[in-house]
Amino acid sequence: MIKQTNINKLMLIALSCTVFLVVGCSDSNDPVAPGIEPEIINSLDNFQFQVTAMENYTGTLEYLWDNTGAMADVDQSCQITAGSATLVLLDHGGTEVYSQDLSQGGSYVSGAGMAGTWRIRVVLSGASGTLNFRTDMRPSP
Repeated sequence: MIKQTNINKLMLIALSCTVFLVVGCSDSNDPVAPGIEPEIINSLDNFQFQVTAMENYTGTLEYLWDNTGAMADVDQSCQITAGSATLVLLDHGGTEVYSQDLSQGGSYVSGAGMAGTWRIRVVLSGASGTLNFRTDMRPSP
């Protein structure tokens, strides 16, 4: 017969292993951003980013995004009430193919780059307001 203390030890070990596996196997490359809580959809050929009620935030957030095309369509719809926010896209080779002030709303097209894993960089300096943008793979003409 197994004693209750042994059962408790086994349960504690199993719980510890489960936590280790869940944390250690996470495939998210999304950085933690203290002070803001971005909502992100990061899928093949589509990346969406939204932050609401941001207050005086300074920092750089960077995400990896898989783009099967050589270009991207970018839609920006932000309401920045203070500070600055810039969106930068780097292609698979690390070449900057897009840089735009996020206070400028509208639809844009990146420059041509290399398909593969792109970097999406959001540079914030004392930024307040709402950020909302999306990038999509731009099909070749």
